[in-house]
Amino acid sequence: MLKPLILTVALLPATVLADDAPLTVVSWGGDFAAMQDTSLAQPFAAATGRKLRFVDTDDPPGLIKAQVEAGNVTADVASVGQGAAMRLCAEGDVEPIDPATLPPAPDGTPAAADFMPGTLGECFVPTDIYSTVIAYDASALDPAPQTAADFFDLERFPGRRGLGRTPQFTLELALIADGVPVGQVYEVLATEAGVERALARLDGIRDQIVWWDAGAQPIQLLADAEVAMAHAYNGRVYKAAELDGLPLAILWDAQLYEVEGWVIPKGAPLAEQARAFVAFSTSAEAQLRSAAILPYGPPRLSAQAMLADAGTGLAPHLPTAPANMANALFVAPEFWADHETELRERFTAWLGQD
Repeated sequence: MLKPLILTVALLPATVLADDAPLTVVSWGGDFAAMQDTSLAQPFAAATGRKLRFVDTDDPPGLIKAQVEAGNVTADVASVGQGAAMRLCAEGDVEPIDPATLPPAPDGTPAAADFMPGTLGECFVPTDIYSTVIAYDASALDPAPQTAADFFDLERFPGRRGLGRTPQFTLELALIADGVPVGQVYEVLATEAGVERALARLDGIRDQIVWWDAGAQPIQLLADAEVAMAHAYNGRVYKAAELDGLPLAILWDAQLYEVEGWVIPKGAPLAEQARAFVAFSTSAEAQLRSAAILPYGPPRLSAQAMLADAGTGLAPHLPTAPANMANALFVAPEFWADHETELRERFTAWLGQD
């Protein structure tokens, strides 16, 4: 019910801006936007005198697209996922960003070589890495699961399983559990035989799956002992276990990691200042500040190398921690841009089978 209101606000006419008008940042709200404010916006304001105003929404890409199409752009910068950024860029809704304008690594390595491979886009600068992981009730499973295959082993690890009602993440997990190396997952999933293989693996636990549709649900399912394991977002699992005291643990094998970052809408009122903010807030130092607040990894290789000396207790809990990346899969936005429609149709048809 929020989106009609969001889009209505997005279509309101832009006002004339004063020289000291704040940058308008569109983000996701909650703990995530609070982290961005503390680690990125406030230091930028202190360094430049330019304040920032956050607009929270559950659909930053949709809000940006609506503003651009209406010709009334009020947002200066927005936080979006990499796949959404690629679509917005291809459709001309966001501005190109030259990597040469971004700060180098502390040792002078150019920014283009300092970001993890595949994460920097034509119109997109990464800010953090988050992942979908296998979470489990550590008080109920002894011994603990060790691999993605254990998620599908109902004999050794009894109990129902929580999975997102989506082909993305679910099909990749099934293939990895079935023995496909992470480096070959998308090559296999692009074939009819690969799709059938993933669905066949899911068939093996079909009667024990509890489907979820929102990020808070798998944590609640685990807390209520409705499932023994669930596919869930790493930040939510961390909060439930480390801050709320639930007996939950993460199995990092086969984590599926994604990238969040900044885009600048076409026609942003303060585009020049927005570019300055994007550069400031994606430095290695800025990413370290963010990683000290929430368990999302820094996309810059230099920031990852600096984590050991940064003194943050979150380092072992980050998707980018070396031990956690041992069998990780980068969720490829190009693959899903090409195959999402057909795979969603197949997955929906499979869900509807008796």
